[in-house]
Amino acid sequence: MASTTPPAVTPRLLDEARDLQRDTVELRRRIHRRPELGLHLPETQATVLEALDGLGLAVETGTSTTSVVATLEGARPGPTILLRADMDALPLREDTGLDFASEVDGAMHACGHDGHVAMLVTAARMLAARRDELAGRVVFMFQPGEEGHHGARFMLEERLLDGPHPPGAAFAIHLTPTIRSGVVATRRGPFLASADVLTVTVRGRGGHASMPHDCCDPVPVACEIVGAIQSLVTRQVDAFDPAVVTVASIRAGTTSNVIPETAHLLGTLRAVSERTRSRVLDGLHRLVEGIAAAHGAEAHLEVDEGYPVTVNDGELADWARGVAAAVLGEEHSRAMPNPVMGAEDFSYVLQRVPGAMVFLGARPQAGGPVAPNHSNRMVIDEAALASGAALHCAVALSFLAERPAGG
Repeated sequence: MASTTPPAVTPRLLDEARDLQRDTVELRRRIHRRPELGLHLPETQATVLEALDGLGLAVETGTSTTSVVATLEGARPGPTILLRADMDALPLREDTGLDFASEVDGAMHACGHDGHVAMLVTAARMLAARRDELAGRVVFMFQPGEEGHHGARFMLEERLLDGPHPPGAAFAIHLTPTIRSGVVATRRGPFLASADVLTVTVRGRGGHASMPHDCCDPVPVACEIVGAIQSLVTRQVDAFDPAVVTVASIRAGTTSNVIPETAHLLGTLRAVSERTRSRVLDGLHRLVEGIAAAHGAEAHLEVDEGYPVTVNDGELADWARGVAAAVLGEEHSRAMPNPVMGAEDFSYVLQRVPGAMVFLGARPQAGGPVAPNHSNRMVIDEAALASGAALHCAVALSFLAERPAGG
């Protein structure tokens, strides 16, 4: 990318986004009250379609999911950039005390997706008002099913990227209440980890708890596997290319005087390179089967392959951080020293299109302990939404101005 920032990308964009803040907040709160889970979000989809109506966008909806893809055509030929917001909520019961708290029992927007939608809709309004200035097009990707349902992959399978003008770049913002409000943070290369679900079943021989010598107790075998996993990670994984393996659930038995037939482990593997991810999975298979065999038991590891590593294009990550500095101020743009071990299905898009994801801080101004994403007490500083809308708009304007048609 060119090192200069287009004149249109100035702090005035933030002022404009702040002028639209009332509508942005109203949309965010409307979505927050009515959270939906998974791939099918009919009420959220209808809300997004209503909010985009009248902007002159070419709108398509998904068939395998309730996705929305809206395209803004500029006045002149040029490149294409994709901007993404995810729309789904989490299966939590909200405990924030907000006057616009979830009205749906067992569902809550606890990861900022309601804010993501609101920011992108406002950016669409700002960019649509500049249609005559644009050379190229902006694709607005509103995606269901980010929370473990592979929604981005479904949208790719529906040929999101395969039209006559495929995106030359992709960009996404993720809100986080653990960073100071209005601060943008990102990094080159691995940004978020892969995420795989691990299920181990250990099979022994059950019997009376007073006579373990007549049985093959799967419980100590399962416990030994848990301990050995920790050694596997600390002794076979490069500390500078890390992995995290967490066993989050152990289940076995029904009562105090029965040795069970089986024990079950449930956990997750996170890694920030496909090389380490593959190496750890190979090691886990050997470890699980070998320890069980040493005790005369059997064990099987089942891997539910989750999201790939989210990898930012280095040049575009640096460029996005520069755009953030131009529109929000130098003090609001940071380089992250390390990736975060959470996962994101925007990774599927970044496997196909060079681009970047950034964190946008939304720490509440009140101070005190902060509930992170995925907490039933998570709240955000809504003032950050204007920063996100302005940044979406600035990224699109900058990219379309700097890249030649077909570039």
